[in-house]
Amino acid sequence: MMRKIISIRPFIGAKDFQISRRFYRELGFEETELSPQMSVFKRNELAFYLQNAFVQNWINNTMIFLEVEDLDEYYRYLVSLDLSSRFEGVRLKPIRNDSWGRECFLHDPSGVLWHVGEFYK
Repeated sequence: MMRKIISIRPFIGAKDFQISRRFYRELGFEETELSPQMSVFKRNELAFYLQNAFVQNWINNTMIFLEVEDLDEYYRYLVSLDLSSRFEGVRLKPIRNDSWGRECFLHDPSGVLWHVGEFYK
């Protein structure tokens, strides 16, 4: 018998916890502070934990795929936020096409790599 899964929530680290908290709030996530060292960020039913912990090798290898309904619309939203001019280290790469779908890349202030994409239907 399969048990119902409710959610999956990755844990990511932050080089500067306060800057990363502000970055994710400005990206549109709602923050709930769990302790002085950890917050959960939610948007609709999706969530992840941000920790006040920085291990360079861990951060350099952290990637999260965020599937969106309309990548063109979401990319325009990301561009409009102009995050790279307001947060050191933030980079937004243009949309690229692949055999499975399309995606763009967003590096957070610590270096966590977000793949934002949509699958071909």
